[in-house]
Amino acid sequence: MRIFIAGAGEVGTHLAKLLSRENHDIVLMDQDPARVEFAYEDSLEIMPVVGDPTSVKELNHAGAGSSELFIAVTPEESSNIVACMLASKLGASKTMARINNNEYLQPDSIEYFNALGIDDMVYPESLASQEIAAGLKLPWTKQYWSVFDGKLDLVAVRISPYSPLAGKRLMELSSLEQKLFHIVSIIREDETVIPGGNDVIHVNDIVLVTTGPTELDTVRRYCGQQEIEVSKVIIMGGSRIALRTAEQLPSDWSVKIIEKDYSKCKRLSEIVNENTLIIHGDGRDVDLLNSEGIGNTQAFLALTSNSESNMIATLNAKRLGVPRSVAQIENLDYLDMANQMGIGNLINKKLIAASAIFRHLLQVDISNAKTLSVGKGDVLELHVKEGSRITRNPVRNLKLPRTLTLGGYMRDGKVMLVDGDTRLQADDSVMVFSLDTPASQIMKVFG
Repeated sequence: MRIFIAGAGEVGTHLAKLLSRENHDIVLMDQDPARVEFAYEDSLEIMPVVGDPTSVKELNHAGAGSSELFIAVTPEESSNIVACMLASKLGASKTMARINNNEYLQPDSIEYFNALGIDDMVYPESLASQEIAAGLKLPWTKQYWSVFDGKLDLVAVRISPYSPLAGKRLMELSSLEQKLFHIVSIIREDETVIPGGNDVIHVNDIVLVTTGPTELDTVRRYCGQQEIEVSKVIIMGGSRIALRTAEQLPSDWSVKIIEKDYSKCKRLSEIVNENTLIIHGDGRDVDLLNSEGIGNTQAFLALTSNSESNMIATLNAKRLGVPRSVAQIENLDYLDMANQMGIGNLINKKLIAASAIFRHLLQVDISNAKTLSVGKGDVLELHVKEGSRITRNPVRNLKLPRTLTLGGYMRDGKVMLVDGDTRLQADDSVMVFSLDTPASQIMKVFG
């Protein structure tokens, strides 16, 4: 597939590197020559282009019109919209724009932008806030995601010293797993593995588990995690993610946003919900946190643009006794370190944007995709087609790639966990965990 990426910022660079491993024809354009220098590395199959993605002449010269997917992810929303409109007029098959205005995602607006040649829009900050708000409903998890319209849940949970799973081989849990939950991967320090029957679960491992909504509390108890009820939240930073998160939290929760910039505080106070209080100050100030009731707060969210400050602030909140913390970490190199430090839940906009875009690259019927911020791997929600390889044998005889495993499936509205005897059928929906599996291999199995 020929993919044209406009904007070599953090999101564009991450996408280009990610997609170059998939044998796609990647063109990466940016006005700043320094931003595309990395593309000259021998290991990367990326064509760097210095140019303005809002220029018809420069887009045409770079071949944007022949792209099968045109992705505009510059920091400027207006530039992304214009770039997609121009690329579509030049002949690009499909266009996607990164935006930062939630109004554009309303049904009437989507129709309007579709008519202008913009096929899809990605708002990473909104997706991030949805993930944070969902995670606060299960504060004992490291990450939470719901698939099959809420009928199957995927949770990442740390194994505590009190967990009855600690020290057990997976083969010892087989009967338990088949009835209640299924462990699809284990994250130990900086390594993520798809486990076999002889693998042992250790204290401080993070397990990625699929289960039904009615068994979530069972998973919590087996992992040795305490139940936490969130009703008071403190957010450090008045960013777009912070504002969108506050809007999505229940109206009976107490929410406080601490922001250093006084002028931003004034603007925020005019638009937030009634349950949200804006405080001028530094969210790392212990005296301020104590005066605002940090001791009675169940969740602390560090959502500034500074990864280092967010990491320090969440560690500080943990020291002050806050049971749940979330940090926005934009430096991908920090994610493994932050997990090992026990910082809490991690939010990365690059991974979120990649998840939203990745599903457009697989030539299979895919409903959703998510790149995990805990460990490594992608979670895909796929629709099984008639005659695909996945339907030919029971799971144990399929000889799936070692980097691919199935977590659960839905048939006729009923959700079941996957075991070795499971035989998938056409029209099933299946949850797939992929550990850097090339898209070509996924398409061989499901295409």
